[in-house]
Amino acid sequence: MKFDSPEIDCAISVVREAALLAQSIQRELVTPAIVKDDRSPVTVGDFAVQALAARRLAEWLPGVALVGEESAAALNLEEGIETLEQVTQFVRRSLPDATPEEVCGLIDRGCADGSGGEPPSEFWTLDPIDGTKGFLRRDQYAVAFAKIERGTVTIAALGCPELQEGRLADQGGAGSIVLAVKGKGCWWQSLSGAGDWLPLYVSDRADPTSARLLRSVEKAHTNTDEISRLAEHLHITADPVPLDSQAKYAVLAAGAGDVLLRLISPKAPHYKEKIWDQAAGSLVVTEAGGKITDLDGKPLDFSHGRSLTQNRGILATNGPLHDPLLAGLRAIGA
Repeated sequence: MKFDSPEIDCAISVVREAALLAQSIQRELVTPAIVKDDRSPVTVGDFAVQALAARRLAEWLPGVALVGEESAAALNLEEGIETLEQVTQFVRRSLPDATPEEVCGLIDRGCADGSGGEPPSEFWTLDPIDGTKGFLRRDQYAVAFAKIERGTVTIAALGCPELQEGRLADQGGAGSIVLAVKGKGCWWQSLSGAGDWLPLYVSDRADPTSARLLRSVEKAHTNTDEISRLAEHLHITADPVPLDSQAKYAVLAAGAGDVLLRLISPKAPHYKEKIWDQAAGSLVVTEAGGKITDLDGKPLDFSHGRSLTQNRGILATNGPLHDPLLAGLRAIGA
């Protein structure tokens, strides 16, 4: 498969280089001795990856807007000096002449207009390291990058260093990059770029009782009690598969899972999903033949800034299971 599009080539190149940088940061900074609440490696990774991605995006597509998860505000404080120096050292592996000041400026390109304002009608969005806990456990995490045009995701790429063939957990393996283009399909390739691009397709499972549910490992991100109630209501016998990050969307797109749920956590009843947490994965699923809506069956609306303010939670399925799962959610009042 060859892609005759500078924007598609940009998405592939940016995610591949960014994911390899995240992988190198993880290997050097994440050790068995890391304390439970020490997020410093992922903090360095988030900032370094966003800076690199912002620079490469500007080189490929000058003048385009980027909406990212991170802001450099904390790095400009006295207590952020050491972290900024560490971030800069990692960025210099790809950008040898990068200065701390330039790194901060690149990170803040992810604030759309540099001030944290609302994005324009056409822009790219980035989650530099999606799956914090997975990154720290040397488990699943992803670099998620997507183009949004007038509220619709049109190009998406996921860099998944711990996922083989877009579907299999493979710690320390070759990793995968998953690409989706609206109206064209979904494919995977080795993160290194070796081998052909191969298509991904969702499963054809139609019986809810045998559905394989994918959900977040981090309990704060979902409502595990309601997932259990839903499984009981639909007589689902298989245990839910906990998986970090938007790697879940790749697994669903590859047919190795059937349903992905983001139910509302009782600890955050008014939470609205951030666009960078869902944009890339949503297109990956739909272009592999699946379906994604919120918990009320409404399409995801990416036209309201940095959050999905018009949506409530997430339901992604292989397609045939979507209506039965929505009916089940209504029945249990989720």
